Amino acid sequence: MSDSASGLAIETSGLVKVFGETRAVDGVDLAVPAGTVYGVLGPNGAGKTTTVKMLATLLRPDGGEARVFGHDVLREADAVRGRVSLTGQYASVDEDLTGTENLVLLGRLLGHRKHAARERAAQLLDAFGLSEAADKQVKNYSGGMRRRIDIAASILNTPDLLFLDEPTTGLDPRSRNQVWDIVRAVVAQGTTVLLTTQYLDEADQLASRIAVIDKGRVIAEGTKGELKASVGAGAVHLRLRDAARRPEAERLLARVLDAQVQLDPDPVALTARVGTDGDGRGAAEQASRALAELARSGITVDTFALGQPSLDEVFLALTDRPAPHTTDKETGRETGRETGKEEVSA
Repeated sequence: MSDSASGLAIETSGLVKVFGETRAVDGVDLAVPAGTVYGVLGPNGAGKTTTVKMLATLLRPDGGEARVFGHDVLREADAVRGRVSLTGQYASVDEDLTGTENLVLLGRLLGHRKHAARERAAQLLDAFGLSEAADKQVKNYSGGMRRRIDIAASILNTPDLLFLDEPTTGLDPRSRNQVWDIVRAVVAQGTTVLLTTQYLDEADQLASRIAVIDKGRVIAEGTKGELKASVGAGAVHLRLRDAARRPEAERLLARVLDAQVQLDPDPVALTARVGTDGDGRGAAEQASRALAELARSGITVDTFALGQPSLDEVFLALTDRPAPHTTDKETGRETGRETGKEEVSA
């Protein structure tokens, strides 16, 4: 493996972790460029958190190699710990202390003098929009406020590498956006972020490269555009007027487009991946032909959209199962679905 001169914050080769008869991580290879947000996307149990714990020196690998800024996570664990910080899935601050007290305590433990610790705490509370709650006990914070104070605690000393393990799980949309803004600000200051997430839109919003992990293995890696292009040139999304005609529309689209058709959660909606066909027709031409065939069969399409495949469809194509979704607590709508297209009324 190369050293940090390679421009990589993280390099792993064949990384393995076994619990009993379960290979939680089964030969993971990663190359994370320094100064970026690198997304690790996958469902529960995919091996994301176990991988992070090994990279952060909290778990000992059972096989393979891993380096952080050129330092081996086993032989040079202290050097790795000096350059990283970890925000796990659950708040690590003391809920009986106030926001200020938590940050000052941690600042003192990290070697700051009392005045410097209080100054740094006030700076972070202000930057994270928590100044008004500075003197409240953390147990009285909302979920979004807890995540923000937890991230603030992780960057009291600005790390070279910040591990964020599913940082927005369970948050409402507004709090998620606030955490996203914090992540962008941290990266703008030069920190590399390894972000694990189940949320497709989160990976799409923040990460410059994404590794998709399933069953302990990296099954795809690349930029968002590369991952989307890997499953087809485009995707056509349709909403029908009559839900009873959807099975017929599914069969017709599968025949005309010679493509897999996905039935969406909406009972009148379906999606098909399209690319250049054997006669050289592009995605737009194929979609037009499919719409014409539906019209000839008397199936009314209320709206349609043509665009790149979403990360949902990438996940489905790679794992043969639907991507994980979440529900917006305020609207009840799914927030895990990213589309990247404009819908048009038919």
